[in-house]
Amino acid sequence: MFSNGGFVQLLAKKIYAWSRTDQWRCQLSFFTMGNTCSNNLGIPPAKGPNAVGCTDFMMDHTAQGSFFRLYYPCQESEKAEKPDWIPCKEYFNGLADFMKINRTLSEKIFNYLFGSFKIPAYLDAPFKQSGKCPVVIFSHGLGAFRTLYSAICAELASHGFIVASVEHRDQSASATYYYREKPESEKRDEALPKTPALTPDGLEEVWMYYRALQHGESEFTLRNKQVKQRADECIHALDKLIEINSGISVQNVLRTQFDWTTLENSMDLCRIAAMGHSFGGATVIEALCKEVKFKCGVALDAWMFPLDEEIFPRVKQPIFFINSEKFQWAGNISRMRKLDSALIQRKMITIRGTVHQSFPDFTFLTGNWIGKLMKLKGEIDPEIAIDLSNKATLAFLQRHLGLEKDFNRWDPLIDGKDENLISGTNVTVLQSSI
Repeated sequence: MFSNGGFVQLLAKKIYAWSRTDQWRCQLSFFTMGNTCSNNLGIPPAKGPNAVGCTDFMMDHTAQGSFFRLYYPCQESEKAEKPDWIPCKEYFNGLADFMKINRTLSEKIFNYLFGSFKIPAYLDAPFKQSGKCPVVIFSHGLGAFRTLYSAICAELASHGFIVASVEHRDQSASATYYYREKPESEKRDEALPKTPALTPDGLEEVWMYYRALQHGESEFTLRNKQVKQRADECIHALDKLIEINSGISVQNVLRTQFDWTTLENSMDLCRIAAMGHSFGGATVIEALCKEVKFKCGVALDAWMFPLDEEIFPRVKQPIFFINSEKFQWAGNISRMRKLDSALIQRKMITIRGTVHQSFPDFTFLTGNWIGKLMKLKGEIDPEIAIDLSNKATLAFLQRHLGLEKDFNRWDPLIDGKDENLISGTNVTVLQSSI
């Protein structure tokens, strides 16, 4: 998800040293446009006609189970609250490990900069039944996790989609967790009176952090294995939604307040798409190859390196590549071009002034100075960029899922017809490399 880890590490250490001086709070807020001195930052609310709810689902407590955050159209409720964008400190630790920063050093900085931000959706709000919802399975990028693309997922849900944002357990997430059985001695201790806990009885959390490439290890071998597992996890999440839709009783390991029975017969299982960013974009291609239930895919600034080229001719569904202006290079674009087909629509646009991090939520949570320094922001207003990406995505999904919506008013964006878009790519690719 991030690049230039060494630079980010150096920057974070400088900020930390600065934070120990007397005037750190106001000055840090000024440079980051953080929480204390500015109300301008935050993940933008969804623009569709529906309020958005979210909840977490973990089916099977082991590392082989399915874990995702679900976004859905919800009933409006005054009691519903918005969840924290970063669910707990372990995710800060994971980000620190991924960025090669000392955990103690980083937790204070991350918590100050990002700890008070909320997801633009209501936690465990009741599902709003109004016709069958198309389904999107979302795959996060390298070093990310399930909550970091809430601006995209909530926007889709506000327009009537059910979106499952998978948290991958292939050790490409900066952090994730599962549960294991407690020893019998600890289980006996649980019989004693205690305050209510979120952890299921008889189980204990096990945290899984990002696995860095080891010295001498082949990166393709590692990433190729991971992208296959990631695709399987997307398919597994879809299978669970199909079970929930059919009315099969499911046991959510997590103690949420959401009533999963309300989702029975709520999904349009003829209209399912895969979507993802960076490594998640590659995951989309792999998932389309493996599962024909996915009718199309949207790949945001896809990192094509992990994929076997032999799968390209086996992908039969339409694909939409939405790229940033600053991340792509000739070799990566040439691999996208190998998916071109005269019979199957494969579209590509590039958003001017964007960087690779213009798609995750981080881009909305830092001011211009530090955002550009850490390459979390491009030259374009991040809300304009994500709005273009979301509208183009909705138009593409209407076209290829056969939706009876008004998203086709954004059809020109699919062809790059906007002053902030480029049709195709800004990267020069020699014909001989395709």
